[in-house]
Amino acid sequence: MISFRKLRIRQSTQEEWAGWLFASPWIIGFAIFTLGPMLFSLAMSLTNYDLFTWKWVGLLNYERMFTIDDLVLRSLGVTLRYALLSVPLHLLCGFCLALMLNQKIRGLSIWRTVFYLPSVLSGVSVIVLWVLVLNPEFGLLNSILANFGIKGPNWLGDPNIALYSLVMMSLWGVGSSMLIYLAGLQGISSELYDAAKVDGANDLQQLFNVTIPMMSPVIFFNLVLGIIGSLQTFDTAFIATGGGPAYSTYFYMLHLFSKAFLELKMGYASAMAWLLFIVIMLLTLVVFRFGAAWVFYEETFKKDKKAKGA
Repeated sequence: MISFRKLRIRQSTQEEWAGWLFASPWIIGFAIFTLGPMLFSLAMSLTNYDLFTWKWVGLLNYERMFTIDDLVLRSLGVTLRYALLSVPLHLLCGFCLALMLNQKIRGLSIWRTVFYLPSVLSGVSVIVLWVLVLNPEFGLLNSILANFGIKGPNWLGDPNIALYSLVMMSLWGVGSSMLIYLAGLQGISSELYDAAKVDGANDLQQLFNVTIPMMSPVIFFNLVLGIIGSLQTFDTAFIATGGGPAYSTYFYMLHLFSKAFLELKMGYASAMAWLLFIVIMLLTLVVFRFGAAWVFYEETFKKDKKAKGA
């Protein structure tokens, strides 16, 4: 009996070591390429580092962000406005596309490929393409509007609409979230729809009482990823507008890039990076805090249905 117990303990220990061994490539990679640079960045945020010399300044970089550098809060405000516009649109458009592509229609696989393909194209080439499309003189969009007697605006040159133009450009990549929604839709049990039909629910009622509640974990997942991604937007504004006109598209990452690689203020840029990290973390925690009120899971959903039926 004692030998058998020792054998089980030894086998459990071997399995544990095997698990750590298989996980070790990821752990080593995370420590070297993620955790290490993060700790180095945190240390550099407390110094005056310019790639050649460094000097300990403590929290002075963080103080400068809020007292001297007016562009920090301004660029952060532009980034938050962009996130407030782009994230809901991505959620809505991706979900609606997934609903349409979840129907039984001819050439369904072709349509799915067509809508997903833009999201895998190179970001720089797509942005350059959109710059040409939105050109006020010879752009495709203004040419189409001209056929209807409408004079198109300067999409990327007008401070009042430049940010909205970048939001419109970002919808080009909605296919990635659409694919996640589509996988979620196909995972919903048909029993729930059958029960709803027995109760006399029409298509619209099934959408709001079955589909959306069951898709809430997927919506939550895309919401968190959307917030994180939109607050780190860089290439769109860098290539299309350069932050202009009149700083209307001057995203936070553009300002960070300028401080780090144009002015070589690496210590200050590291402090900016940590400020963005804190903002993203706080927003993510808020979303998680309120997510429990509207995110449902299948087992909980079924229990609620049975309770109501009882």
